[in-house]
Amino acid sequence: MSGLSGGTVDRLEVYVLAEEHASGMFWAQHGISFLLKVRSGEQVHEILFDTGNSWEPIEHNLRLLGQDVSRVKAVVLSHRHYDHTGGLRGLLTDLNREITIISHPDLFRPNFVLPLREIGIPFTREELEGLGARFLLTRDPIEIVSGVETTGEIPRTSELEREMTIETYTVDDDGRLVRDPIMDDVSLIVKLGGGSVVLTGCSHAGVVNIVKRALEIAGPVRAVMGGFHLVSASEERIEATVKALRNLGVEQVITGHCTGLPAECAFRRAYGEGFSQLAVGRVFKFT
Repeated sequence: MSGLSGGTVDRLEVYVLAEEHASGMFWAQHGISFLLKVRSGEQVHEILFDTGNSWEPIEHNLRLLGQDVSRVKAVVLSHRHYDHTGGLRGLLTDLNREITIISHPDLFRPNFVLPLREIGIPFTREELEGLGARFLLTRDPIEIVSGVETTGEIPRTSELEREMTIETYTVDDDGRLVRDPIMDDVSLIVKLGGGSVVLTGCSHAGVVNIVKRALEIAGPVRAVMGGFHLVSASEERIEATVKALRNLGVEQVITGHCTGLPAECAFRRAYGEGFSQLAVGRVFKFT
């Protein structure tokens, strides 16, 4: 598969708005949210990737960073879990205008763990559309601005990642309780001249599968940033994942959230200065 366009961006800035780690006066929370500023020539586009599980801490962190979301062009939701979608209602209330929200068609499919606890998006589609959300739900990659596109639904091809990263359930179209493979897990690709930066939510599709997908769409991947969902993975799987990413040409890893301390330590050992830990308030810049 080739990319939707040959465009690249000149500069990318990623502001960490939600994550489990924070310093100073920033507020942490369980979840992920990134504000992207994409610069091409004189043009600057802003995109929000995920919304954490609560909007209030994100509002606070935006103020400390001297940023706001008034110019956000689109919102990308990596998947339907509450810790990535829970801030949506607050965001839409603050924006008070229509905005495109890009995700997978399974965004509103029920998702829960047993004993029964719902972990999917905590709002109805009708409620969010009443606040200005305009959903673009597709399994295919979609270009948001030149040089920035989603992965779409990610093929599960890596033998390493055939095992589920979390045991969740849904109800199929016949009303049967079935295991949910979380096929709505999508990532975002930003293409720079020196290779792409890939942003992930929880990597339920497997971070190796995600990088392979990005390679098919956009060519070399320079950096991967987000949650990798290795928190409960075995030492063997962690080491194999680190090796696989290095073999795929990934030069920089920026991770946290659901990655887990053992995996973060393994990436630090393997990548040295090429490893960074996510923390609210940090700003990562790529040129």
